[in-house]
Amino acid sequence: MPAIIHSKGMELDVSSPVVMGILNATPDSFYSKGHGSDPDALLAIVEKMLNDGASIIDIGGASTKPGQKLIGADEELGRVIPVITAIHKRFPELWLSVDTYNARVATEAVAAGVAIVNDVSSGRFDVGMLQAVASLQVPYIAMHMQGTPATMQVQPEYNDTVAEVYNYLQGVCDQCTAAGIAEVIVDPGFGFGKTVEHNFELLGGLRRFQDMGRPVLVGLSRKSMICKPLKVNPEHALNGTTALNMVALQQGANILRVHDVREAMEVIKLYKLLRDASGA
Repeated sequence: MPAIIHSKGMELDVSSPVVMGILNATPDSFYSKGHGSDPDALLAIVEKMLNDGASIIDIGGASTKPGQKLIGADEELGRVIPVITAIHKRFPELWLSVDTYNARVATEAVAAGVAIVNDVSSGRFDVGMLQAVASLQVPYIAMHMQGTPATMQVQPEYNDTVAEVYNYLQGVCDQCTAAGIAEVIVDPGFGFGKTVEHNFELLGGLRRFQDMGRPVLVGLSRKSMICKPLKVNPEHALNGTTALNMVALQQGANILRVHDVREAMEVIKLYKLLRDASGA
C-alpha cells in the first residue's frame, strides 16, 4: 500500500496513522465546537490542533449533515477562501484539505494553499470534479455516500454493506485513475446514507478496504452511530469516539478525521504500543 502521499512538493507518511483535524467554516455544522467563519478565531483553533499533533487540517464551508441542502460555489468560496488564505499565510508548510463537492471551490482552494481535495460525493455532485483534481495534481479523498445529504438517512438499504461500499469506492478509484488522478484516499463514509447497524457492519469489515492499496480515512467523530446507542448528543460523544477510533486503527485506518485532536493522538500512541507489543 502507498505509505506516502505527495502534494506541492511535500510528502506525508501515512504508513503510521495520522490525524486530520476538522475545521468547520460554517454556521450550521452538526458539531461546530465554536467554529465560525472568522479567520482570526479559526487560526487559534488551527494552532491548538497543530500543537495537539494534527498532520492535516480539513476546512469545510458547506455542511453535509443529514437533511442538509447543497449550497452553491459562490457561498462556499466566501466562507473558505479567506480562512484558507489566512491559515496558509501563517502555516505555509501545513497540509490543508478542502472539504468540498464543487470543482470551482476545489480549484480556488488549491490556488489559495490547499494540498488535498476531500469530496463527500466522489464526483457525483459536480461532473467536472475529477478532471479538475487531475489538473490540480493533488491527492483526492473519495467518500461513499448513498443519496445526498438531504436524502441519505431516509431508509438507507444494503444487501451487503461492506461489499457494496467497497465496490463503489473501487469503481470511483478506477474513474480517478482514468481521469489522471495519481493518488486517491478512500473514505467509507460513516454516517452518510447508513443506519447505526450499517455503520457497525462497515467498521467491523474495515480491514477489507486495505485490499484497494489506498490509504483509508475514517471519520467517526461524534456521529450518530455513537450518539444513538449511547443516548447522548454530539457534545457528550467523545468517549464513544475514542473507543471506536481504536477499533478503526486496529482495522487498518491510516487517517483519523476528528474534532478532538489531542484525544485522537492519545489513541494512536496507545494503539502503537499495543501493536508493537503484539508484533503485529
